[in-house]
Amino acid sequence: MNYTFNFAGLLPYWNMFLAGTVTTLELTLASTVFGLILGVLCAIGRRGQVHWLSTVCGAYIETVRNTPFLVQIFIFYFGLSSLGYTMSANLAAVIAMVINVGAYSAEIIRAGMDAVPPGQIEAAECLGLSRPRIYWHVVMLPAFEKVYPSITSQFVLMMLMSSITSQISAEELTGIASNVQSITFLSLETYIVVAGLYLVLAVLLKGLFAVAGLALFRRRWVVAHAARVTRLQRKAA
Repeated sequence: MNYTFNFAGLLPYWNMFLAGTVTTLELTLASTVFGLILGVLCAIGRRGQVHWLSTVCGAYIETVRNTPFLVQIFIFYFGLSSLGYTMSANLAAVIAMVINVGAYSAEIIRAGMDAVPPGQIEAAECLGLSRPRIYWHVVMLPAFEKVYPSITSQFVLMMLMSSITSQISAEELTGIASNVQSITFLSLETYIVVAGLYLVLAVLLKGLFAVAGLALFRRRWVVAHAARVTRLQRKAA
C-alpha cells in the first residue's frame, strides 16, 4: 500500500479548524459552568430531607446516566422541533451537554459529601456553627476537595464528547473536520489533525484544572508536600 500524506493541502483551511476549536472550547466552558451548578444543586437535593425533591433529582440522574448522549441531543434538537420549539444546533448542544454533565457531576459530588465523617458535622454543631456554615465549610468544601480530580476528568471527558454534537451539524471541531474532508478528500490527514487538536485541548484543560486546584485547595497540597518531606526524612534516617 502506497500512500503519500498531504498535510499541506489542509493549510488553506486552518481558519476553519481554529473556528471549530473555539466553538469546542465555548461548548465546554458553558457545560462546565452550568453543569457544575446543576450538579451541586442536584447533589444537595438528592441528599436532602424533602422526599419529593430527592426523588425528582434521583430520577433525573438515573435517566440521564442510563441513556445515550447522542439520543439526548436528538431529543433536544429534533424532538423539540417536532413540537414547535426550534433552536440552533449549538444551543441544543449546550443544553444537552449541561444536562448530561450535571447528572454525572451530581453523583460525583454526592459521593464526596457522603464521604465526610459524621463526627466532623457533630463537632461543628457542638461549636455552635449555623447550618449554612456547617454545610459549606464542613460538608461542601471538603467534599469538593475529595472529588476534584474525578470531576475535572468528567469535564475533560465532556469536551471530548462534544464531538458527538457534530451529528446535529454543530460547528465544533469534528463538524468542521467533516466539512474539510468532504472538500479536500484528505480524510486521513484531516482526522489526524483533529485528533492532535483534541489531544492538545485535553492536556491544556487538565493543566488549567491542576493550576486551579492548587489555588483552590492549597491546604491539600501543603499537607501532601509535608507528608512527602516526612517520608524522605525517614528514609534518609
